[in-house]
Amino acid sequence: MSEIIPAASPPSFAATFSLLVRREIMSNSSAPKRSIVTGAASGIGYAIAERLIADGGSVVAFDLDSGGLDDAAKQLGDNYIAQPGSVTDANDIQAAVARAESDLGGLDSLFNVAGAIRPGPITDLDGETWDFTVDIVLRGVFLCTKYAAQSMIRAGNGGSIVVVSSVNAHIPLYGGSAYAAGKAGADMFAKNAALELGRHGIRVNSVLPGLVDTPMAGFILENEGIMAEFDANAVLKRPAKPSELAAPAVFLASGDASYITGSSLVVDGGYEIGSYPDLSKYL
Repeated sequence: MSEIIPAASPPSFAATFSLLVRREIMSNSSAPKRSIVTGAASGIGYAIAERLIADGGSVVAFDLDSGGLDDAAKQLGDNYIAQPGSVTDANDIQAAVARAESDLGGLDSLFNVAGAIRPGPITDLDGETWDFTVDIVLRGVFLCTKYAAQSMIRAGNGGSIVVVSSVNAHIPLYGGSAYAAGKAGADMFAKNAALELGRHGIRVNSVLPGLVDTPMAGFILENEGIMAEFDANAVLKRPAKPSELAAPAVFLASGDASYITGSSLVVDGGYEIGSYPDLSKYL
């Protein structure tokens, strides 16, 4: 006599709901679908573009590094639209916004990621070196936000803007006065933009990374003395991966953060609550 095997019971509502939630978290269907990402050829910008595309979006990737953009486009496919240009050039920025309007049908979000630093003590800095850093990390954020917001307002559908600032908006960095001042300015600019643009349904928030494993941080990551101090004082004992900044940045731009604006999210692995290393001996 053969054994009778009872039919499997249908999954419970709780199990089905849990599965749907897990799928939603993995795919983040509320992520923006039409975005401009500055600094998108490498580092955090590339990681944000990669995350947006994985979540079903398309990206106008805006960066001075045209070769890096071409390489990234080969990796990320047709939804990564390379747009070479400078965040300090209003004409280049307007061209990127026009590209989003023509190729993507509009603009849901802007990620201000492009950054640069030329370190040096204040007494040795010349005006050109100061301007180079501040123009990219602060003036560039203003210009990109201005033209992206104009596009969003014309469309009348709201939008979201994320500014990638730095934990050095809060913590001074020896030899990095221009960078720290620019990043602090960018963080406060994001709050002011949130205040002004909220009436148009546009949310603006900032993310403040600590040390991230990117090409721009190479002068720190490749210095054994600096890294020994970071490892001694950092709570999580390691730099972040770019993807660990992409996830919170995309969250802030997504529908899941629909009631968050004017906020600064520190994503630094605990550097701010640890002891920041003294870089004076290394510069």
